[in-house]
Amino acid sequence: MRAPLAWIRDFTPIEAPVEEIADALNQLGLEVEGIDEPGREIGGVVVARILEVMPHPDADRIRLADVDAGDGPVRVVCGAPNIEADMLVPFARVGAHLPGNFTIERRKIRGQVSEGMLCSPRELGLGDDHDGILELPAEAAITPNRPDAMGIIGVARDLAAHFSLPLHAPSPDPGRVVDTLDGATVVVEAPDRCPRFVAMVAKVTMGESPAWMKRRLTLAGMRPISNVVDVTNYVMLERCRPLHAFDLTRLAGRGIIVRLAEPGEKMETLDGVERALAPEDLLICDAERAAQGIAGIMGGAAAEVSSSTTEILLESAYFEAAGIAKTSKRLGLRSEASARFERGVDPNDVAAGAARAMELFEMVASAQRVPDTIDEYPAPIEPARVTVRTARVNQVLPAELSDDDIKGLLTPLGIEVNEGTAIVPTWRPDVEREIDLIEEVARRIGLDRIPRSVPASPAKIGGLTAVQRDRRAVADVLVGAGFDEVYTLPLVAPADLARAGIEPEKLIEVENPLRAEESVLRPALLAGVLRAVAHNAAHGNPDVSLFELGRVFAQVAAADALPVERLHVCMARAGRLVQTPYEPDRDVTIHDLTAVVEALAQELRLADWRLVGASPPGFHPVRAANVLAALALTGPVVACEIDVDTLLASERVPRAARPVSRFPASAIDLAFVVANDVPAGNIVRTLREAGGDLLESVRTFDIFRSDALGPGRVSLAFALQFRADDHTLTDAEVGELRHKCIGAVTGAYAAELRG
Repeated sequence: MRAPLAWIRDFTPIEAPVEEIADALNQLGLEVEGIDEPGREIGGVVVARILEVMPHPDADRIRLADVDAGDGPVRVVCGAPNIEADMLVPFARVGAHLPGNFTIERRKIRGQVSEGMLCSPRELGLGDDHDGILELPAEAAITPNRPDAMGIIGVARDLAAHFSLPLHAPSPDPGRVVDTLDGATVVVEAPDRCPRFVAMVAKVTMGESPAWMKRRLTLAGMRPISNVVDVTNYVMLERCRPLHAFDLTRLAGRGIIVRLAEPGEKMETLDGVERALAPEDLLICDAERAAQGIAGIMGGAAAEVSSSTTEILLESAYFEAAGIAKTSKRLGLRSEASARFERGVDPNDVAAGAARAMELFEMVASAQRVPDTIDEYPAPIEPARVTVRTARVNQVLPAELSDDDIKGLLTPLGIEVNEGTAIVPTWRPDVEREIDLIEEVARRIGLDRIPRSVPASPAKIGGLTAVQRDRRAVADVLVGAGFDEVYTLPLVAPADLARAGIEPEKLIEVENPLRAEESVLRPALLAGVLRAVAHNAAHGNPDVSLFELGRVFAQVAAADALPVERLHVCMARAGRLVQTPYEPDRDVTIHDLTAVVEALAQELRLADWRLVGASPPGFHPVRAANVLAALALTGPVVACEIDVDTLLASERVPRAARPVSRFPASAIDLAFVVANDVPAGNIVRTLREAGGDLLESVRTFDIFRSDALGPGRVSLAFALQFRADDHTLTDAEVGELRHKCIGAVTGAYAAELRG
């Protein structure tokens, strides 16, 4: 909100420089967005949000915009090309002043009334740009969470405490409580939603407000309307006390009934819009139960004050905050009153706020008040009592405060502290817990004076978990191996699964798929990755290396159970590996993937793994050619899919540093003739076990097939490297290791050693 300094000085004699006051407000947590100095050329320009942009019915280059500056939507005619819904823009209300002695007036443009103007930088004197409306950042809107800070007295209270000045916040006497006022009555049928309702009656003379009141309202960002309406807005800004004045002569039955809306009920609000109401909406009605306003949000047109009004009934009420917020949000209707009610106003200032308005009515509208008051307040709300511990305050801030220090800091804010208990005034409904009181202490100390500290967190909140790091490691290995990551949709077509050779027993169908043919959740990634390979090939890019890391879905036996989700990785290489000029280009082979799988196992430090020959779905040795034909792929394609969740749950080799041996290595090569179905990986495992700690590395370096080896036989050659940490291995030691390795392989696989 906008808080004129002269208005603040009505309640505390603050004479500090404007910059020092602004700095104090920032320290107190009341952020100052800007300072408008009296005498400058700009006045009455506020931040507004564009709600909707519509075409002008009679002009192509002009549009209509509904904007809201916090007190309800108004329509503006604008020719700027860059306006759109949800923009925050500078809005010059009717009566606003712009550089060049220019005053904004209500105008009709091509048959449409404009209630102000949206401003460009040049119109605000901020530059020469006149091509579009100035778009303000999201933080330009000021919406304080503290309800008391939405009133001038609340701001003055904080400044008085900060500068150690007295605060003069008058509380006029509302008078004797009666049941009727000059025939006017009040009935509250929903006391849980309206715990307190005060009504006062007065005869008034309608007219304009005096210049001083209009100036203050304008400086505070509100448009003067008439003396009676201006007084209600003035008190709302001054005391955070929303009020509403009814024309009592137009109020049927000269009475008020506060009730919930009936199902299907409608009413027209002051903005001329008919609103469809819900049973949870609270209404202010006349004595004949006709709706006259939506409680705490906006009044209706039927009993609105006008130039002919001579007698008013002033409403001052306390409405339950959550109900106001829900109705305001559901109706899309927000006002200055609702902004305050939904944060919580002071239930014990209801009568005093109305009495203050009556004082002002006497000053500006020649009011003759009926001296008594109707005050429906069956269950008075008591100040909250909150525990405050000095040790806890010092721990959180951190600080070194005593009990007396805390009492001295909170007392000027109206918070009484006695033996560890704080009595919180009802104008601060936001202070409910000890941590809220600690925040108040922090504001009084000055937020910029509290030393920064980083809380200890043994759980290392914010870091990656071990599983998250491993998942990233999987992707990093593949990227490092030259693969590009792809993202395919989790919804696939059954035909694509069939083309990829994947035919699960039960698929999970989606009721409303985006595309009719892509109607099932993928049971594997292979179909999507192969489709991506085929798409690239069809567009002239057949030589690709692609991978995807994503979720797959499987149905479970129980009908009401959710599908099982697993994290898989699928990789595919297609076409040729371009290696020129270092090596000749060649077609991809299965070894281009097994090497990557080995790299994954090494990076994840898998303790016990092996490559086993098998024929999983999509990889059948006979059907593989059919898969390529179905996808229109002509070149070789190698692919694999791994269950990453299973991979990450496997046993790992502990991380341990080993000293680097300074002694030379001893290398030997061994070639074995074995049956075709003996995996080379199994022989590698056997050699590692036989070589023990002295076997530094072992790898397969040759595969040889020949009829001379015998039917169904193959030669596998391995390079072994031995090294000791504390000496150079002797020929005898190496010979013994060689003999041990040969014996282990020949004994386990009926192998023959080739010479």
